[in-house]
Amino acid sequence: MAKTHGTRRKSRHKLTKTVREKGLTPITRALREFNEGDLVNIDLDPSIQNGMPHPKFHGRTGRIIERRGRAYMVEVRDGGLMKEVIALPEHLTAQK
Repeated sequence: MAKTHGTRRKSRHKLTKTVREKGLTPITRALREFNEGDLVNIDLDPSIQNGMPHPKFHGRTGRIIERRGRAYMVEVRDGGLMKEVIALPEHLTAQK
């Protein structure tokens, strides 16, 4: 059987919720606002597939560069390179 190369492959445990987290997230997570220069953590929400960055960026910290519509562009270090990731606010949390 041919191997699939879908967007959520190799992320069985990374993109699952615990029993107490199951279901949709509160609407306030989608309404969060960030400013340019803010530090954010990329925390993927598996119940919302739209605007989800690649699973390899889960748990990474980056800086907001700009806003694109409802989404944000986040600059993240990947190895020795700085990469730009586009993510909706549902998948971002503010760094404390």
